[in-house]
Amino acid sequence: MKIWQKNTDVNSFVEAFTVGNDRVLDLELASADILGSLAHTRMLHHIGLLDSTDLASVQAGLKALYREVEAGLFVIEDGVEDVHSQVELLLTKRIGEAGKKIHSGRSRNDQVLVDLKLFFRVEIESLVKSTQALFDRLMALSEQHKAVLLPGYTHLQIAMPSSFGLWFGAYAESLVDDLAVLQAAWKVCNKNPLGSAAGYGSSFPLNRRMTTELLGFDDLNYNVVYAQMGRGKTERILAQGMSAIAATLARFAMDVCLYINQNFGFISFPDHLTTGSSIMPHKKNPDVFELVRGRCNKIQALPNEIALMTTNLPSGYHRDLQLLKENLFPAFRSLNECLEITTFMLEHIRIKEGILDDPKYDYLFSVEVVNDEVLKGVPFREAYRNIGLAIEAGTFKPQKAVNHTHEGSIGNLCNSEIRQAFGQAVGSFGFDRVHEALSKLLADSQ
Repeated sequence: MKIWQKNTDVNSFVEAFTVGNDRVLDLELASADILGSLAHTRMLHHIGLLDSTDLASVQAGLKALYREVEAGLFVIEDGVEDVHSQVELLLTKRIGEAGKKIHSGRSRNDQVLVDLKLFFRVEIESLVKSTQALFDRLMALSEQHKAVLLPGYTHLQIAMPSSFGLWFGAYAESLVDDLAVLQAAWKVCNKNPLGSAAGYGSSFPLNRRMTTELLGFDDLNYNVVYAQMGRGKTERILAQGMSAIAATLARFAMDVCLYINQNFGFISFPDHLTTGSSIMPHKKNPDVFELVRGRCNKIQALPNEIALMTTNLPSGYHRDLQLLKENLFPAFRSLNECLEITTFMLEHIRIKEGILDDPKYDYLFSVEVVNDEVLKGVPFREAYRNIGLAIEAGTFKPQKAVNHTHEGSIGNLCNSEIRQAFGQAVGSFGFDRVHEALSKLLADSQ
């Protein structure tokens, strides 16, 4: 029997199909579900629906369950439909009738909404921390190798001189903008849907501002119908934030796969971080970065997958939404792993110096020679024509001294400004305020 059932058991085939993989994925929501119940029951006490004795029992029971979740001891038993049911059933078994009162003014619809938002906040913070570790590594490499030149390409043709300082720094700054997209997802996630019940509110005088403060949300989802409409929209926006980071990682991984190729030979890694071939003894394959590229391309498809799963759903709750967890939850782990392995690999990267000494890169410096002519008073179009003719005649002589001084160029990377922008992006999330609210909610004294 389910907590919502009356006297009729659900057909086992129907039950297996409708529950699907939900019970396994729901374990990820256990701590969030308990936090939501802690806030909700304190609010019920505040409006007179739970007396002080029952509140004390419920709070103590929920906090004991929370500790079990944190210790990895919490399970969803066979025959129990979801995490919400398991928490309520365990609580009732341990503390008695008071456990049956915690669902007043609530539906599983708004319960799962608040669980997901609390869970998403944790996952966003984890992604930000992993992104910060990669950012710091890229910045360190940019500074360490800022004087080492490498070819810059357009259309995959050699174009102009670049540097490892520019290359590493470019991907670091890309992560700054990626966090701006992820922060938009944070703002959507950090609004409280609790109290919207099944999507149409409650006749109880719920204090939704109280649960908003207790759970560390910035604000409410005010309209109860819209709170339910946020399911699917929240996941899509979050997937877009993840996709932004994934796009940066995938592009960087592609660069690595090119630069480690023997025809480029700009970088290398120790043998124990690459893989070999069963037939070709010389092979050192960049499997890590190929998998980062592939995984991150999958994550870039995630916003579209979610959009297609929710397209044209009318307002209100629909069981289709359950399937979003199956697509989104594994993506959190995959993206974090990609960030962490990329940071790890970059701790062992080897940079080749003197790359541009090879005569095949002489034409990289054609623009430098053109600009030198312009500095001597030759009009740009005339200087461009003169150097072009010299290249065609085979008389071009490169000028390999690179003197780029403007902001963001080889000689002026502006890494301190990029660091400042990243720090501001991280600080704008306000993780500390959330931690403070939840610490108070979990404290022994009320």
